[in-house]
Amino acid sequence: MLKWLGIIVGVIVVLVAAVFIAGSMMPQNHTASRTAQLSQPPESVWTVITNIDSFPSWRNDVAVAEQLPSRDGKVVWRETSRSRNALTYEAETAEPPRHLVTRITDKGLPFGGSWDYMIVPDGSGSRITITEHGEIYNPIFRVVSRAMGHTSTIDAYLKSLAGRLGDSYTPPG
Repeated sequence: MLKWLGIIVGVIVVLVAAVFIAGSMMPQNHTASRTAQLSQPPESVWTVITNIDSFPSWRNDVAVAEQLPSRDGKVVWRETSRSRNALTYEAETAEPPRHLVTRITDKGLPFGGSWDYMIVPDGSGSRITITEHGEIYNPIFRVVSRAMGHTSTIDAYLKSLAGRLGDSYTPPG
């Protein structure tokens, strides 16, 4: 019995080491982008994506969103997920109703980065493109992120946004 336990522990150690080594060879930074067609004009889309207090009502991943004191004239807020993880964001660029750049400001996380939102008129509606400029500091998280797909968070966000605006979004592929 003890021999099997030693083998199992050894296999787990080897697997974790292999994942760590593989993650260490992956780039720390990545860029991922998705676009969605929406039936609402840019002004309506802008109102939804910048109304921090309403995030929990349409984003399945957000339990609480609270605006914090601004920093250098920039909007700052904290989102707490349903699993109780909290992240603080800052709006680096806000050019209503077309361009928004948000950045995670918390330090000491295994990841970070920014989202660049571009909203352009498209007929009577609009087209929104979100580009993630991600940074994954922890090698194991790099492997997990690659396995999940760098666009999975953007896809979930666009699905929620489209639903809030009475549209639907299906990720490509």
